[in-house]
Amino acid sequence: MAFNKFNVLHWHIVDDQSFPYESTTFPELSNQGRYSPAHVYTPKDVYKVIEYARLRGIRVIPEFNTPGHTKSWGKGQKDLMTPCYNQKLQNGTFAIINPVPQSTYIFMSKFLEEISQVFPDKFIHLGGDEVPFYCWASNPEIQALMKSTGFKELNLLQSFYIKKLLNVVLYLRKKAIVWQDVFNKKEKLHSGTVVQIWRRELYSTYQTMITDAGFQVILSGPWDLDHISYGEDWIKYYEVEPLDFSGSQKQKQLVIGGEACLWGEYVDGTNLTPTLWPRASAVGERLWSQKQVHDLLDASKRLTTHRCRMVRRGIAAQPVSVGYCDHQLNE
Repeated sequence: MAFNKFNVLHWHIVDDQSFPYESTTFPELSNQGRYSPAHVYTPKDVYKVIEYARLRGIRVIPEFNTPGHTKSWGKGQKDLMTPCYNQKLQNGTFAIINPVPQSTYIFMSKFLEEISQVFPDKFIHLGGDEVPFYCWASNPEIQALMKSTGFKELNLLQSFYIKKLLNVVLYLRKKAIVWQDVFNKKEKLHSGTVVQIWRRELYSTYQTMITDAGFQVILSGPWDLDHISYGEDWIKYYEVEPLDFSGSQKQKQLVIGGEACLWGEYVDGTNLTPTLWPRASAVGERLWSQKQVHDLLDASKRLTTHRCRMVRRGIAAQPVSVGYCDHQLNE
C-alpha cells in the first residue's frame, strides 16, 4: 500500500461466513463464529497490523458491518439475531440482527466501546449494506414494531437501528462511515456521518444526491477489484474521474477520498497480492492525480515499470501485459 500511495486500510474484518476478530469483551463471538482456532485475529495480531501500518503512514479503519452480513455473530451472542418465519412459523433461520430488544443496543454499545479503544483512528465503519429485509418482514415482533412506530418501509427501520449506533459512536467521540444503503433523503443521518458509495451503477448520481444533502463521500463503486476481465483491465479504473458528477464546487469538495475494494469470495493468501497489484496501482494514481493527467500510453509505460519495481521488492504483482522485467534477465 505504501509503495502505491494508499494511506488508509479499510479492514472489513467480519462477515456472514466468519467472525475472526477476537473480542476481549465478548470472546464467544470468535470462539463460536470463526472458521477454526487458527482463523482468528488475536488482540496481538490487530495491534501488529495497526502498528505496522502506522510506521508506513497508513491509518486502519475497522468495519463491523450490521445489521446484515451478521450470521456469524449470532453463533456467539444469544438472542442477537432476528428469527425468520415461514407462514407464521419460525423456520430456524437467522439472517439479520434484531432491532427490537434493548439488549441488542446494550451489546452493540459495549462492543463498539471496545472497538473504539482498540482502533485509534477517528473513524469506525458501521456498514449497513445489503440488509436482508425478507427476514424482518416475516417476523411478527418486527411487524408489531413497525406498526407501533408508524414505519411503512423496512428501510426506515434500518435507519432507526443505524441512528442508535451513530449515537453510540458520537458518545465515544468517534466519527462514523456507513454504506450508501443507509442514506435516505427522507431520514437525515447525523451531521458528520461519511457515506461510502459501493454500487458501480449510477455511482455519480449517488454522489450528487448525497453531497447535495451535505454529507461527505468516499467513492469505491467504480474501483471494485473483484470484477476481473480479460486484458489490461487497469485502464477502466484509471479512466474514472471521481469528481465527474453534477453538483456545485462545494459539493465536490465533500468527496474526501476513494477506495479500491477487494472482497474475499474468491481470494485468499494464494492470490490476494497478484489480484490487487498492479490494478490497484492505477486507482492510486488516479486518486492522487489532477484530472488533466490521463495519457494512457504514458501511464502504461510507468505502470509496467512500477510493476517490475514491486516484483523486484518481492511483491507478486501480476503482469500489465506480455513481457518481462529487466532485473529478471540476470536471474
